[in-house]
Amino acid sequence: MTAPPGELRPAPSPPDPARRPRPGRALRVLRYLLAVVFTALSAVLVLPDLLGLDGRGPFAQVVAFRPWLLLVGLALVVSLGLVLWWVRPARATVAPFAAGALAVLLVGAALVLPRAIPDPQPSAGRHLTVLAFNAFEGSADPVQLAALIAEQQPDLVSISEVGERYLGAFRPMVEQLGYRAETSSTASANVASVTLLVSQRLGDVSLRIGTETSVFPYLEATGGELGPLRFVAYHAAAPLRYWMPRWRADLALLAQWCAGTTPAIVAGDFNATLDHSALRAGMAGCADAADQRGAG
Repeated sequence: MTAPPGELRPAPSPPDPARRPRPGRALRVLRYLLAVVFTALSAVLVLPDLLGLDGRGPFAQVVAFRPWLLLVGLALVVSLGLVLWWVRPARATVAPFAAGALAVLLVGAALVLPRAIPDPQPSAGRHLTVLAFNAFEGSADPVQLAALIAEQQPDLVSISEVGERYLGAFRPMVEQLGYRAETSSTASANVASVTLLVSQRLGDVSLRIGTETSVFPYLEATGGELGPLRFVAYHAAAPLRYWMPRWRADLALLAQWCAGTTPAIVAGDFNATLDHSALRAGMAGCADAADQRGAG
């Protein structure tokens, strides 16, 4: 059928293939963006100390569980790897997420796994046995604790959350075992004090109460058979919501012994693990005993 001359229109040209919308490209961009977000969130959860976030809540609490988070990450990487191996249509979607999870897992493992490798132990020198114990607000059974001390025969015992109230029944038990017991505070609540037991084998040891800490005074032992060594029974504030500045300040205070000019041992409850950057910074110059023995 022929159109009248005034109504003639040119035939529409076929669309240019180069200008056609490409839904596949948009999906790829979205997939990679989601993978980047997933990787960033995983890093914040598992590696907050490397991002400067572990000095505040809730990251200070979460990072303490990094070894277990890495186990979860390992399970996730293995699962994604199986999908990549067996489900070919899903490879393009899963691959960016698997790569991100693997990167976070490898960085976290590099921080944690070396602590499972023991360092060479010294073959010379005098042995000094130390016991650190938290009595949880004085609720530990004094008879069982005395039995543990009798069994282990430590030279020094740092007991957190034990004060004069607890020592009323506990002091006679340990004195019979040959220990002198002193506490850092006269507060009625056991949680506010740190107690130090010193074996009579160490001779005339002097004790000093330190009050620079934010919450719990510490005890420092010097002299006697300790020689130039200083021993500190220590309890840092907990990383609670309103105590975060106190927690960081108490961990920073460790530098006075670890970066000092005389050797020192600090034992007690630090309310932190080696996954906390604040503890690592404060103890620079010291070594962690568990880490040295491959149990860190």
